[in-house]
Amino acid sequence: MPFSQVVIFFRKLAVSIALYTALGGAWATAGVFNPDVFTLDNGMQVVVIPNHRAPIVSQMVWYRVGAADESLGESGNAHFLEHLMFKGTKKFKSGEFSALVAKNGGQENAFTSWDYTAYHQTVANDRLEMIMELEADRMTGLVLNDEAVLPEREVVREERRSRVGNSPGAQLGEVMRASQFLNHPYRIPIIGWDHEIEALNTDTALRFYRKWYAPNNAVLIITGDVTTEMVKSLAEKYYGVIPARDVPERLRVSEPPQQAARRVVKKSKLINSPSLSIRYLAPSYRTAGDDTPYALQVLDEIIGSGPTSKLYKSLAIDEKTAASVGSGYSPTAYDLGTFTLYISPSAGISIESAEKRLREELADILRTGVSEEEVMMAKTRMVDAAIFARDSLSAGPNIIGRALMSGRTVEDIEAWPERIAAVTTVDVNKVMKTIFNDNNSVTGLLLPEADDK
Repeated sequence: MPFSQVVIFFRKLAVSIALYTALGGAWATAGVFNPDVFTLDNGMQVVVIPNHRAPIVSQMVWYRVGAADESLGESGNAHFLEHLMFKGTKKFKSGEFSALVAKNGGQENAFTSWDYTAYHQTVANDRLEMIMELEADRMTGLVLNDEAVLPEREVVREERRSRVGNSPGAQLGEVMRASQFLNHPYRIPIIGWDHEIEALNTDTALRFYRKWYAPNNAVLIITGDVTTEMVKSLAEKYYGVIPARDVPERLRVSEPPQQAARRVVKKSKLINSPSLSIRYLAPSYRTAGDDTPYALQVLDEIIGSGPTSKLYKSLAIDEKTAASVGSGYSPTAYDLGTFTLYISPSAGISIESAEKRLREELADILRTGVSEEEVMMAKTRMVDAAIFARDSLSAGPNIIGRALMSGRTVEDIEAWPERIAAVTTVDVNKVMKTIFNDNNSVTGLLLPEADDK
């Protein structure tokens, strides 16, 4: 065997050993967060992730409802209700929730996506009962009236003006999504269209709340310096007494076959440097029905994740065409997701030249494929990242929460390292041939606009 082949052999062997070791020495028994899971009598699922590194605890309550579940013409309602959830109940007046958390040295917030809404608090571990009582109380006890709702509606409209009205990038992103999803509600922004936000009111918020907010449509995730026995006792005391009730099935229109590439251009005097992104429709864990998402994650790691990626090495380091370049893919959507390529040219390089080189580089990768060594190295980095995620108080609840909201299970999360490990070079090269379909793509350009003065 020639010396070069010997070097390659031992390099691959070292990578394989590293990956095997990262998985705990056993492909089939690797876990990520090793949580305890149980279900209350009312159908509310509870996940406990003990983490005794510090005497703190985090609570997250996730609801299986988001912006894509809104009624037609009521865009922004899910996010609007998220704001209104802090307006008080019969037991705790408006603002008291946040005041009590802050008074006890904690932090709290909430967020809305197309597929879920989540509320979270982090406090000292001896304050867990307090935040459970607060969160359980507003699950069904929210009190709303026009005096509280209508001013908050203007707060949301101002948030939209701030985040979108003053951001050319956000404006481009909205139009790209509207172009990407021709029929599916993912085309509508989470925050909503302003003219529809303006029409939201107390009745629309309460209808949405009563339709979707129930213990059997929620998941409670507790992580930190706790025991499962402690969490179970408190969860039964505060959440377990809330009656289950009927929650509608999530019925969403599907996306039709797409027949043409689309191109969106946004020019603005607020932009100094141009940039370009190309988004391709891609399957999620739930819609794929097979292991395609795992191969796509490995592909993303190889071609566009960080300074070791193929695109960055070629376009940013070697030829200095790009100031930044990369890719992004997440398979956690309830329905279809996207695989994105992006590039910003270096000074003195036109956006046309940068786009041309990005597409040429992609074509070259498609033609030659990725190597076995690249796949093994990517899998090692990904599994290492999963191991380090165990140290974070927030990683577990967020990863597990998103999985459960999209139809996956805790077992799927725990099996992620071995499923990534099972991806082969053949898998990656095969999926690469199918995902980069121009007809399923939208290209967006963000360009400076010349000042006429």
